[in-house]
Amino acid sequence: MDKFMDRPWFLRFTALALAIILFFSVKSENEKTNGASIGDAVDIIKGIPLEVYYDKDNYVVTGAPETVDVTISGPSSLVQSAKLLRDFTLKVDLRTEPLGRHTLEIKTENLSDKLDVKLEPKTIEVLYEEKITQTFRVDPELNERLLAEDFNVVKMEVEPARIEVTGAKSVIEAISFVKVSVTGDNGINKSFNQKARVRVLDRDLNKLNVKINPEEVTVIVEVEEYNTEVPIVLRQRGVSGENVTIDSISSDSKTVKLHGPKKVLDTIKEIVVDVDISNVKETESVELNIPKPKGVSQISLDKVKVNISATVKSIEDPPDVSMDTADVENVTKEFKDIPVDVKGLDERFTSVFRKPADGKVDLTITAKPEVINALSIADFKVSVDASKADSEGEYIYPLSVEGPDNIAWKLSEEEVTMEVKLA
Repeated sequence: MDKFMDRPWFLRFTALALAIILFFSVKSENEKTNGASIGDAVDIIKGIPLEVYYDKDNYVVTGAPETVDVTISGPSSLVQSAKLLRDFTLKVDLRTEPLGRHTLEIKTENLSDKLDVKLEPKTIEVLYEEKITQTFRVDPELNERLLAEDFNVVKMEVEPARIEVTGAKSVIEAISFVKVSVTGDNGINKSFNQKARVRVLDRDLNKLNVKINPEEVTVIVEVEEYNTEVPIVLRQRGVSGENVTIDSISSDSKTVKLHGPKKVLDTIKEIVVDVDISNVKETESVELNIPKPKGVSQISLDKVKVNISATVKSIEDPPDVSMDTADVENVTKEFKDIPVDVKGLDERFTSVFRKPADGKVDLTITAKPEVINALSIADFKVSVDASKADSEGEYIYPLSVEGPDNIAWKLSEEEVTMEVKLA
């Protein structure tokens, strides 16, 4: 065998055979390639809109892609025409389908039968649901770190306060939050209005695909410097005239609101207004300035009306010789543990005294002996006006005394501290 293969004619024959086989193999491959390039073509047309047919007025379809990629192959002229004109349609039809979840095959329309068509995706899964509309309240939100120091938000309102949301029933039922966010630069120190877009979110704060009417609302933000309300305390100064007796001193305004840094306002428990009685000749009302404490930026009242009730003894009155008391000096008497009556408190609340803890005070009165002797503790009522208490908390109120005329009196406490709670 080895001798046979070593012969020159055998090697020449073998080489010739291999050359012939190689020639015809290459020729056949070239013919195939030239035939494909001349007669057929393949191309991909991306982003063809998908038409979904259904009753859009009453139903909603979710899950359908907006566009589909189409691969077409076939005669070169048809492929090029389809790619340039894009005059064919991709569609799914739900008009005869029941509500629910469906897997649908995408259909083609107006494409030549001579073209081989492949779609990506070929089928889609959609949810066919009833369309509903519900009304929701819009909740505003503001990052309070944007506020200037010692400023806070008093109130935030939205106009309109409620909006309509339309979408698939399952999506509407998944709504947990309807919010509008207010933005701004750091250091906000005044009220402002801002338009903002509404966001509809599920419980995981994912944005939901729904129709919102209106999409934009106006947020009204009221910003105010830190403030507190404290009682006005009237302090009697001076000595009344010889024939004048001061029966009572009261004011129309019981409290005043202060604005300023929190660390300053927290140290102010009351505003004291001095009432000079040395020049009082009769019952009168006067306007007195309210002092603004140091560090306070704003005070709600500059002046307060003070009512002074006085009794004036006429020097022309003859002495009462029957009593023979012209030279008798005034005397004092003390009534202890008079309960303080709480007036005007809303029936939603109850009150507990913190100072004095038992809610009782002592009353010292000054008058002529014959007047003093005729008086008892039942002739006097001590009370506070709690009508302005509108929430739970601790309040300080000045005391008021009701009693007979022509009596000078003094309380062991000028004010009381009490805690108001919901009943």
